[in-house]
Amino acid sequence: PAINMTMNCPVSKRSRAGITTTTSAGKIITKSAEETVALGRKIGAFLRPNDIIALEGPLGAGKTTLVQGIAEGLGVRDYVTSPTFIIINEYLGKVPLFHVDLYRLDEGLGVRDLGLEEYFDKSGVCVIEWAEKLGKLLPPSAEKISLKTVSENERSICVSSGLAARLR
Repeated sequence: PAINMTMNCPVSKRSRAGITTTTSAGKIITKSAEETVALGRKIGAFLRPNDIIALEGPLGAGKTTLVQGIAEGLGVRDYVTSPTFIIINEYLGKVPLFHVDLYRLDEGLGVRDLGLEEYFDKSGVCVIEWAEKLGKLLPPSAEKISLKTVSENERSICVSSGLAARLR
């Protein structure tokens, strides 16, 4: 089924020159965890090596659920869990998936100490939960997805214009 997307969701993106701009991005409403996984599956199906996806949103907004779908779209057969305590999980699929969770970085772990940059050009897809914690270390080429809780099951998901164009 087609994705019902409106283009009324602002998403900020930083250029290589360090200039932040806001563009109109795609907004999708999912009404269940299954719909969020299905959206992730569609996104994963068109991702390419070295794509970087920056996920933002509060605890419980569905970031890991979306990553589970992205993994399915990439052909990953393993069950995907949040790497909150491990920081990075690697999965094999048609394209490798590097699933990063930066939630615990407030507890003294240094972003620079992770060596995360080596995953950005390792010929896989790098999906980063809590990507806002990277600040200027997040590459300008990263596509952003912002998730918000609308109700117990409903999510408002904004995808940056580059991803929105691929989803149409």
